[in-house]
Amino acid sequence: MHTLTDDELRREPQALLDDARRGEVTLITTGGLPVVMAVPLADGRPVQHALVDLAAQLYDREMISLERAARISGLAYSEMIDELGQRGIATIRLTPGELERELASFGP
Repeated sequence: MHTLTDDELRREPQALLDDARRGEVTLITTGGLPVVMAVPLADGRPVQHALVDLAAQLYDREMISLERAARISGLAYSEMIDELGQRGIATIRLTPGELERELASFGP
C-alpha cells in the first residue's frame, strides 16, 4: 500500500492514477492521519477482497480501530476479528505496562 500526503497529491495527482494502474491501494493522509483510501477496481480482484485487505493493513499499522476496519471491509465486527486472526494480526494489544498489571492481578 502506498501513502500520499495531501500536499503530494496536489503536486502530483498523476501518482494516484499510476498507483491504481499498478493495482496498488493508495492511502491519502492529512497531517499524518488517513482521510481517503483509493482502491483500484481494474486489478481483477473483487472489490470486497480489496477492502478486507486494506482494512486489515490499516488496522495492523494501528491507523484505524477494529470497529472502523469492520466498517471498511463490510464485515461484521466478529467476522473482522476472525479475519484478522486468520492473518495472524492480534486484536488484543497490550502495552508492556498493561500486560504487567493484567498478570499481577492473577497473584504471585
